Amino acid sequence: MNQCADTTPRLCLVAITKHGAAQAARLAAELPEADICAAAKFAAAFDGLPNRLRSYDGAMRDEIGPLFAGYDQIVFFVSLGAVVRLIAPHLRSKDEDPGVIVVDDAGQYVIPVLSGHVGGANEWSERVAALLGAAPVLTTASDVGRTIPVDILGRHLGWRVEAPKINVTRVSAHVVNGEPIAFVQEAGSPDWWTRPTPLPDNIHRYSRLTDVPLDRYAALLWVTHADVPAERWQALHERLVVYRPPVEGTQ
Repeated sequence: MNQCADTTPRLCLVAITKHGAAQAARLAAELPEADICAAAKFAAAFDGLPNRLRSYDGAMRDEIGPLFAGYDQIVFFVSLGAVVRLIAPHLRSKDEDPGVIVVDDAGQYVIPVLSGHVGGANEWSERVAALLGAAPVLTTASDVGRTIPVDILGRHLGWRVEAPKINVTRVSAHVVNGEPIAFVQEAGSPDWWTRPTPLPDNIHRYSRLTDVPLDRYAALLWVTHADVPAERWQALHERLVVYRPPVEGTQ
C-alpha cells in the first residue's frame, strides 16, 4: 500500500519482545504520529507516550493482515527471519505492499526488507536509523550507488514516468552499471536531484534533445512536455525513458 508522494505515510511500530518494546518506545518518542502494535505483556513500555497503542494477546501472525491493510510503513523490532516468515503469505507486489523495516533488538541496524525503493522503506530506514543512532543497511542498487532511481525519479515533484516497463528495467541497469547516460531536461523543476552526494559522473546533462550525440550514450532520460513519436521510441529501442512533469498551473 504505497503512499502517494504528497501524503503523510501511515506508520506503525511493532514489538513482540521486552528489548524490542524498549527500542520501539525510544523511536515512538521521536515519532508521535506513529501507531504502536505490541504484545500486551510489554505494553507498559509505552506508558506516557502520546502514540496510539494496540496491544494484542494472540499470535503476531494474526496481526499482519490488518497491519498490511492499514499502514504504509511498518517498522518491526523483531528478528529479520521471523519477519520474512510472517509477511510472506501477505505479499502481493512492489506497487501494493507497504514498506517493511526491521530493527534489531539492540537498535544497531535498520534494514528495509520490503518495498524499499518504490514503497519508500529505504528512505524511512535512513530516517529511523538517524533517530536511533543506528546504521541503515540498504541493498537497492540505485540507493547503494547513490545514483538516479529511474522508476521513481521526480516522484516528489509530481513527475510521471512514460515508458514501456522493459525500457525502465533496461535503463535502470545501464544507470546502476555506470554506463554513460544522457539526461535531457526541457521542462519541470530543476530540484529533482535530492541525494546529498554529487550527481554521478556517468550522468551527462543537456537542456535540449537536439544537442545530444545519441550514439555516445547507453540510455536517454528525457524530461519534457513534447510529444514523442513512435519513430523515436523505435530508434532508441529500450534505451529511452520519458518523464512528464505537471504542466504549470495544473498541480
